[in-house]
Amino acid sequence: MLAAANRKHIAMAGRLGSGPTLGPQVPGGSMCSGFVEMKPDALATTHQFFLAFDFGTRRIGVASGTRLLGAAEPRGTVKSGDFSAIAALVKTWQPDALVIGVPRYPDGVPHEMTTKARNFGRRLAGRHHLPVFEVDERYTSVEAEAEGAHDVDAAAAALILEQFFREHP
Repeated sequence: MLAAANRKHIAMAGRLGSGPTLGPQVPGGSMCSGFVEMKPDALATTHQFFLAFDFGTRRIGVASGTRLLGAAEPRGTVKSGDFSAIAALVKTWQPDALVIGVPRYPDGVPHEMTTKARNFGRRLAGRHHLPVFEVDERYTSVEAEAEGAHDVDAAAAALILEQFFREHP
């Protein structure tokens, strides 16, 4: 059954550009749900397809990606707190795991949004019973803006997921 699920995710990875979207156009270590520091070998090969989230108090950027390609695709933005929209994405994409960006001050010190993003991650883990990995997301929105992204939040989520793939090849 697991092999069939992985084939489905790999097949979906080939269709990333044609998958569902939302709306009009739509450097630290990673951590997992339960927020225990991940070891490099802790990412089993069964974790192949991911949804990533750039958490904000008004909007949450969403991206999907596959370890096979090592790339992520922006999928749009949902209203912050709209867990039914997130549930629909999880049902549609059926990811093996979720990735959230966790902001920090430039010196690495946590702040108020760090706590809010981690709480969001805990809620995702509890609702969807999937591993949730954290990625340091300092400057992803700034980078997305600099690249001229139309949907900065979704582009930032894609950058977060690509950072995760670089940290865990």
